[in-house]
Parts: sequence; structure tokens; C-alpha cells
Amino acid sequence: MHLHKITLHNFKNYTEAEFVFSDKINCLVGNNGVGKTNLLDAIHYLSFCKSYFNPSDAQNIRHETDFFAIHGNYFRRNDSPEQLQCIQKRNQRKKFLYNKKEYDRLADHIGQFPLVMISPSDRDLINDGSELRRRYIDSVISQFDKIYLDNLIHYNKALNQRNTLLKSFAERRYFDQETLDIWNEQLVLLGTTIFQQRKRFLEEFIPLFQHYFRFVSGGKEQVDLIYQSQLHSGPINTLLKQAVDRDRAAQYSTVGIHKDDLEFLLESYPLKRVGSQGQQKSFVIAIKLAQFEYTRKTNGFKPILLLDDIFDKLDDYRVQQLIRLVSENSFGQVFITDTQEENILKIFGPLAIDHKIFRINGGKS
Repeated sequence: MHLHKITLHNFKNYTEAEFVFSDKINCLVGNNGVGKTNLLDAIHYLSFCKSYFNPSDAQNIRHETDFFAIHGNYFRRNDSPEQLQCIQKRNQRKKFLYNKKEYDRLADHIGQFPLVMISPSDRDLINDGSELRRRYIDSVISQFDKIYLDNLIHYNKALNQRNTLLKSFAERRYFDQETLDIWNEQLVLLGTTIFQQRKRFLEEFIPLFQHYFRFVSGGKEQVDLIYQSQLHSGPINTLLKQAVDRDRAAQYSTVGIHKDDLEFLLESYPLKRVGSQGQQKSFVIAIKLAQFEYTRKTNGFKPILLLDDIFDKLDDYRVQQLIRLVSENSFGQVFITDTQEENILKIFGPLAIDHKIFRINGGKS
């Protein structure tokens, strides 16, 4: 699968632009702020119906215009082209169309055109709180497992209802265990299933991550991902019973799979504390490459790979290893951004691989 052509109208800093891509390597070069990352974000929109960076669709509309539109033409093997359209008008519902037919639910599109993006902002996985790491796990699994996504949606609804009830108990100075048990049953049923699904996913994902980290780093460091969950210590129904007094005092649910986390380790120490900038970036790159491989194995075809400002903070060896990797046949269409065209020419000049260079200048090519 590859993206053959994309057309942008009023998207971020683009007034109107069209790009026809190579089905292998595409290099976007230009100064900071000219629109390289915005173009990657438009490609991300076509796969996930949303921006990688900005949760507000309206803020991605070019200033002083009323809408943005993104149109993409894709090819799978030798089949006929498939068309995707994303249209967002101010103060209106977003429209997303596949071959000119609008989706009833955006969730039905997720996973159909798989994509993996690696960005400098991914270091937030290391430095931010557990919610971001849970959201990452959930986003990967949800692309392939609609039941998992539905379970997660229903779990979060039950959790919100339970938290509202706990707050109401405190305000009214009243407690009703039977009413609380209604939501406990939902958390037990859904939470146990989600925990088992996350555990199975990580059992397969972690060896892939370690493999790619060894490749990028040359096997110089040992790394690990540790799945942290309260459910490792016992079933969720027991945890809820034990925590009822604490939940009433806190006025929210203190146990459950919504407290899960991933611990990132370098040489058995917390990566956040001991890792250099290059090691941290290599760690995140390995996570995303593992996501790529997991996606490829699950779907049976190669996702699109977006590498935004990938060379910053990496030494020459790690850069060479990364480019060597994505140039292999196991990877499909790749997009790379860099501020220095000479870097791109130096890296890809000696390689006998199809690549195309786009010089981006203020939203134009």
C-alpha cells in the first residue's frame, strides 16, 4: 500500500498544494516552519481522521478561511486507486469519505490505511504521565481489534459513572453499596478483558521493541518495557472491594486498568533518569519500529512510515543503521523530513533505492 497523491486546501499553512509521491522514499527538505511537518500531519489525518499534534480540528484550518480539505489517492498492490477525503468546516461536523462515501462512524476507518509516525514530540512518552503511555498502547491495539476499542469505550463510560456516584455519595453524606456494585460489575467484566488483551499484546510487542533497539544502537545497551498494572496483584473485583473506603475518601476510583502504565528501562534503570537525549530518542524510535512490524504482521501489508526530524540527537552510526533498515524491502513507503538537503543527498546518494526529494518553501513545493 502507498499514497500516490495528496491535495491540500487551506490546511494549516497550505493554501493549495498537490504532491505526487514515490512509492518508496520521500524526503521533505526546507527550513523550520515552512510546512514539512504539516504535510506529514495531513497524511496522518488520512489514516486516523485526526491530527497527530492538535486535538482541535478547527485550529488546523488556515487562518481567515472557512474550511480545510485533504484528498488522497492510494494504491494497494496493483489494484485500482482508492480515494480518501477529509473535510472540516468551521462549526460543523467533520466529514470523512472513502471512495466518495461518507463513514457513519470515524472509528470504522481506523486501521484501514495503517501508518506509523515518529516525531520529536514522541519523547513525551518518556517524560509525561501514565495516561499518555496507556493511550499509546490502546491506539495500537484498537487499530486491529474493534472489540478492544468498544470494551475500552464502555469501560471509560462505566468509570465515569462510578466516579460521579462516589462524588455524589460524598456530597450527600450517603452510601449505597448495591448501586456502586452495578458499576463495579462493569469494571470487573471489561477491565479483566482489557488487562488480558494488553498483556497478550505486550508479550508479542516487547521482543520486537528489543530487537529494533539492538539494531539501531548496535547492541550497546540493554532495554526493557515493564507492564505495570494493579491487576498483576489480584483480580479487579478483589481490588475494588479492598479500595472502597479509599475510593469514598478520594471521590474517584483508585484501582483498575485506568491506572496501568509502562516503565521504560535502560540497563535496568529508569530511562527518564539515566538516558541521554540520543538514547531516549533511540528508545522511542525502537518502540515505533516495533509498532510498524507488529502492524505489518497483523495486517499482512506494510504501513506507511513517517519520520519527522528523525536525525536530530542521533549520532552518525544510529542514523546509518536507521536508514539502512527503512531502505530494506520489509519497509514500504517512507516519508522523511530534514532541514538540510545536503544531509539527504549524503545519505541517499550512494543508495540504489528509489527516492524523491521535495523542497518545501512556505507551504509550497
